[in-house]
Amino acid sequence: MNDDGDAKYSVQIRLLERAMPVSKDFVKDLKGAVGGKLLSRMKKEALDCPIRARTISFVECFTCKNFLRRVKGTVGCKGDQ
Repeated sequence: MNDDGDAKYSVQIRLLERAMPVSKDFVKDLKGAVGGKLLSRMKKEALDCPIRARTISFVECFTCKNFLRRVKGTVGCKGDQ
């Protein structure tokens, strides 16, 4: 039985020592939705995006239209272009 529902990809999140650079547009989208401490922690997390084919910050992943859910250090991704 697949717990991811309609998730095409299941991607592991990695913790970084230092915050990854993130575009101000992504941070601005999350300003009112999440607190400062949570946003700071999200910037220190990264994953290998199957859509963009590169390592991205979790902040960028969280604002993506393909993001489904995050459970126990794993992100569910729809996989649409």
